[in-house]
Amino acid sequence: MQPTPRPDLTLSPIVAGLWRIRDWNLDVAGRVRWIEQALELGITCFDHADIYGDYQAEVLFGEALQAAPALRRRMQLITKCGIRLRSANRPYRVNYYDTSAAYVRAQVEQSLRKLHTEQLDLVLIHRPDYLMDAAALADTFTTLSREGKVAHWGVSNHSASQFALLDARHPLATNQVELSPMQLDALDDGTLDQAQQLGARPMIWSPLAGGRLFSGEDEQAVRVRAEMQSIAERLGVSLATLAYAWVLRHPSRPHPITGTGRVAGLHEAVAALDVSLDAEDWYAIWTASKGHSVP
Repeated sequence: MQPTPRPDLTLSPIVAGLWRIRDWNLDVAGRVRWIEQALELGITCFDHADIYGDYQAEVLFGEALQAAPALRRRMQLITKCGIRLRSANRPYRVNYYDTSAAYVRAQVEQSLRKLHTEQLDLVLIHRPDYLMDAAALADTFTTLSREGKVAHWGVSNHSASQFALLDARHPLATNQVELSPMQLDALDDGTLDQAQQLGARPMIWSPLAGGRLFSGEDEQAVRVRAEMQSIAERLGVSLATLAYAWVLRHPSRPHPITGTGRVAGLHEAVAALDVSLDAEDWYAIWTASKGHSVP
């Protein structure tokens, strides 16, 4: 079988995640400088979602772009939509998903305004919507792309079958999934197999296991940290760099997403691009995570 032609989208090897930008407490000038430093490291992709920071993350990043508009030409802007998250200004009865044409359009146009840009480079459907009409959503993708508002489309946290359902109607650029030395599901659930089959490079969120890698006290975290510290010392890298290298070692050629406002943390992620992790070390970390050897 010939693979479906993929959208022609190029992302930087490491992607900067903006989920916690509101917690970084940077003023506009500080945000501009942080973006500049990320770009200097070769990180040109910035990952958002409409709901991040209680719907304020895009606003904070957009203020920086408004203050330094030349930066927009040097980056790719990624955002997500599809979750109606309860907040003070959105008093939904429950959190729920919405991939209707009206809602997706409204959120895309809102993201364009907040980020002070005329086009979004990549928009992802944030979570699988059980009520998704794949044909209608694909039509929405086509219409918004024709209008020049979105260059590429993808999904996040979708199973292989959910990805295939939508991809058959509108080719998708990526599936953003969770993977880390302590979260291995993507290795077995078919999503990374599918990514490799289609040549649709995945994006990886929480590659540091949400900080559990450094401070977790559960048995799995203790095992993984001990094994990784030994390997990291031998390779002369930090624990974080090794975690990124472990993710990057997968043949689907994933793009890990950082979650840090520390420039030093961005350096640790980029340093992983120069780490050559052999199969034995990769499986030693897998074994420590699972608590048993391979079958």
